[in-house]
Amino acid sequence: MTRLARPGESPPTPRSVDVARLAGVSQKTVSRVLNDEPYVSADVRRRVLDAAEELGYRRNQAARALASGRTRSIGVVTLGSALYGPASWLMGIERAVREVGYTLRVAATIEGDPGGIASALASLLGQGVDGVVISEPIDEGVGLISVDVPVLVLGAPPTFAAPQVVTARVGAGRLARAATEHLLELGHATVHHLAGPQRWYSARDRLAGWREALRAHGADEPPVVEGDWSAASGYAAGRKLAGDGTVTAVFAANDDMAIGLIRAQLEAGRRVPEDISVVGFDDIPVAAYVTPPLTTVRQPFDEVARQGLALLVQVIEKPDVEVPPAADQPVELVVRASTAPPPPRPIPERGRRAIPQARGGPHGQPAGSEVPSGSISSSAGSPS
Repeated sequence: MTRLARPGESPPTPRSVDVARLAGVSQKTVSRVLNDEPYVSADVRRRVLDAAEELGYRRNQAARALASGRTRSIGVVTLGSALYGPASWLMGIERAVREVGYTLRVAATIEGDPGGIASALASLLGQGVDGVVISEPIDEGVGLISVDVPVLVLGAPPTFAAPQVVTARVGAGRLARAATEHLLELGHATVHHLAGPQRWYSARDRLAGWREALRAHGADEPPVVEGDWSAASGYAAGRKLAGDGTVTAVFAANDDMAIGLIRAQLEAGRRVPEDISVVGFDDIPVAAYVTPPLTTVRQPFDEVARQGLALLVQVIEKPDVEVPPAADQPVELVVRASTAPPPPRPIPERGRRAIPQARGGPHGQPAGSEVPSGSISSSAGSPS
């Protein structure tokens, strides 16, 4: 039966009784199918789903919540930022939430707002979410936070008092160690670090991984240069390091800063990787297309989000079942053209005899264009 609307009015919203009538089943059967309950034949299930799709039926979420005690929604607290890391986390979480059959509600925070996390959580809890994902990357000095739903922590934000807290991480420290070890294994005596802002948990993890690699190899630990994740800060650091010819390898805490650093080195006349090798972090889409293509480590955002959401849903739906810890993701080092063995060290000149110039011509002028040893000028200039 077609439901008609008066001119200028929206068509009436289909109801479960309409689905039952079209499918030729009872309303109870419709409810069983839409709740994915057992003891419904495949043929009946197909008829009900086809009827619901034909009518454009969407089950009332409020009624479903009353019946089950859950809204099948998950909230995420995330930094409102266009930076690659936070944006990639949010996209990975959104995909993972859809895959587990839940809806997503987002509350963004602002950098520099210590009360932002608490406010965002209050907003999400007020919407009746069944669980919360915390993808907050900055240490705002917040103490213990109490919530009454399960929490998934991505990274290492503030501590929570919750019915259950599960954690999933990309392993930034292990990735940073792999990046640094790649340079050390190429033969570099040490590796300099262009760090991210240390209020970010991920920047601290990468700094720690870099230090672990240097100590494990017995290498000296150079002073750390701190950037702000931007290519501009990488460029500024690159100008500073370009004046030190002993710097042959740099691990940058993200790809944008690595790209800026490479630009400054090239402008100063230092070749990459012949004179200096650079490794980034993230494997942003453009990393393979810069000059030279950037060696980096890839963050498994989607894989970690998917694994973490599966654990969160498990503790929501089966709170009495013990949840196993999240497995470590494999380290993926993407080797491209920005790294190579260090340049050969120059041999000190000791007691070198002067080479007499060949004479020729009637007036004693040199016959060739020979340049005396030690007078060759370097092609490196000041950064522009």
